[in-house]
Amino acid sequence: MGFSKEEISKTRKLWSSLLRGIKTIFVLFTMFLSFLLISAPIFLAVADALLPSALLHRFSSPANLSSHLTNYDFRHSLIDIPLISIIRSAVILCVYGLCDGPKLSRGPYLTITMICSVSSLAYVSLKAAFVFGEPSIGDGGGNYFRAAEVALFLCSSVLAIGHIIVAYRTSCRERKKLLVFKIDIEAVSACKNVYPRYQKILQQERLK
Repeated sequence: MGFSKEEISKTRKLWSSLLRGIKTIFVLFTMFLSFLLISAPIFLAVADALLPSALLHRFSSPANLSSHLTNYDFRHSLIDIPLISIIRSAVILCVYGLCDGPKLSRGPYLTITMICSVSSLAYVSLKAAFVFGEPSIGDGGGNYFRAAEVALFLCSSVLAIGHIIVAYRTSCRERKKLLVFKIDIEAVSACKNVYPRYQKILQQERLK
C-alpha cells in the first residue's frame, strides 16, 4: 500500500518542524557558549572567590576557622588560601571592569592578571611544601582531612592557571576585534578619499 498525499504532507511537516527545532536548539546552544566565552573572566573570578572558601568551610568548623585567624601559623593554617583567592579575584575583576578594548588587548588586564596569578601560585606552592611536609593535623586527622587539603590547594592552583588562560584568550580576542575595526576604518577612509575624486570625474565628463 502506498502513502496518501495527506500522510506524505503530514510527514514532511513533521520533519520540517523537527529540523527547525534542532536548528533553534543549536543556535541557542551556540549563543549560550558565546555568552560563556565572553563572560569567562567574570564567571572565573566569582568561582575563584567562592570555591576555596566553600571547600575550607566544608571540612572546618566555624570555631576552628576563628582559631585559624587568631592563631595563624603559616605551616598549618589554611585560612590564607581562600583569602588569597578572594583578593586575587577581586583585583582581576576590578581591572577587567575598568579596562576597555585596547587595554584588554595589550595592557593592564593581562599584565596584572599574570602578576596576581603567578604570585599567588608561587605562594600556594610554597605553602603546600610546608603543609604536606609535616604529618596531617586537623579536625579529621586522617585521610579525609588530607584529601580535603589536597583539594583546596589544587582548586586554588587550577583557578590561578585558569585566570592566566582566560586573560590570554580575552587579550587575543580583543586584539582581533581591534584589527578588524582598524581595517574597517581604513576602508571607510579610503572610500571617503576616492568618492570626491569620482564625483569630480563625473562632473568633468558631464561638462564635456
